Amino acid sequence: MEKNAVIEAIIQRRSIRKYSSEQVADEILEQIVETGRFAPSGGNNQSSHFMIIQSRDVLAQLKELVENEFAKMEIRPDTYQSIKSSILQSQKGGYDFTYNAPTFIIMANRQGYGNAMADCAVALENMMLAAVSLGVGSCWINQLHWLDDNQTIRQYLYQYGLQENETICGGLSLGYALQKELPPSKRTGNPVTYIR
Repeated sequence: MEKNAVIEAIIQRRSIRKYSSEQVADEILEQIVETGRFAPSGGNNQSSHFMIIQSRDVLAQLKELVENEFAKMEIRPDTYQSIKSSILQSQKGGYDFTYNAPTFIIMANRQGYGNAMADCAVALENMMLAAVSLGVGSCWINQLHWLDDNQTIRQYLYQYGLQENETICGGLSLGYALQKELPPSKRTGNPVTYIR
């Protein structure tokens, strides 16, 4: 059977957590973002907002704010493990939720819109698949979604285009992986039921 490029990109995609400082070229970034813009949306609303940050200064300030806000949080018995990890790393110091990626994309959508998360999720997945097909690493990032109600974070992002009526649904780190050979992925944890 002939290999299918889309299926190969899906199978090759990995969450990259170590990036080189080399910036993604504009023409490659534009292709990646365009695939996100072509993702389906509920009722064809096309209301997902792509905020693309490449400024090192803006990213450094955002990382510092995120670290400070997580460091203030308390861990409760029911705290989600990944949020707990963000809190502990922030309290320790030096937390970089972007994994030092040179490009970071924030995905937002309208508050109160029932498909906000789904629309942003399919856009993020499209961009991750486009990225791997173009030799660019990526990682889905939830930290800004977890801080969506945090006024310090929101006030900072308002000056860069986040709208007051928008909710942050997720983020995406983009860049070139430091590790060139990635281990094969093993996907055995998701149950599959066929009903024929």
